[in-house]
Amino acid sequence: VPRVIVNEVTPRGSTDHPDLVELKSLTDGDMGGLVLYAGTPGSFEARLVFPSFEVRRGSFIVVHCRPTGDPAEIDETGDPGASGGIDASPSARDFWLRGAQGLGGNNGVISLYERPGGPMLDGLLYSNRTSESDDRYRGFGTSEVLERAEELVRDGGWRIAGALVAPEDGMSPEGSTATRSLCRSSTSADTDGRGDWHVVSTRGSTFGAENSDEAYEPATPAP
Repeated sequence: VPRVIVNEVTPRGSTDHPDLVELKSLTDGDMGGLVLYAGTPGSFEARLVFPSFEVRRGSFIVVHCRPTGDPAEIDETGDPGASGGIDASPSARDFWLRGAQGLGGNNGVISLYERPGGPMLDGLLYSNRTSESDDRYRGFGTSEVLERAEELVRDGGWRIAGALVAPEDGMSPEGSTATRSLCRSSTSADTDGRGDWHVVSTRGSTFGAENSDEAYEPATPAP
């Protein structure tokens, strides 16, 4: 089993650039059986169980989270140039999350496991909410997101500041767009926390290639 991490995510995609999740392999191995959830095993909108194919250290897999049904949307176990479709990468393996309608733009969980029922490899919690956003579900807004956040933490995919997971523990998607993705920093020690991540600068998303460390800085309002 290769060591694979969630490396870049667009949760606020557009028609021209739909939601994407990029995985990066840190070791050689066979992807057969690894499973990516838009959610967690106990609660998810969609999941992808990968077929068997070899990956090399440093290679990328781009998962398209809002496919259109175009016949060109081919899952690439071999030639990385075989797939067409919107934002298909010529340099990475493309996979299409069948039946998915995209990711939550403000609040969500992505998780990756060695196999269905197996141990966790990596995950991401993101939220623009706070513990005070709503008096239900600990500020997450829905029971589904709270349950997923709790499962992510319980399975060792995310570290939190207190005894209970809160929206503030997640990476904030504020400032992200279809071309400003959530990126894992190149200096990240994979601490399983929001400090590993940043919103990249405008048009700085790099799906299928190494991430940019240039962070988005909102414009300062004129006095």
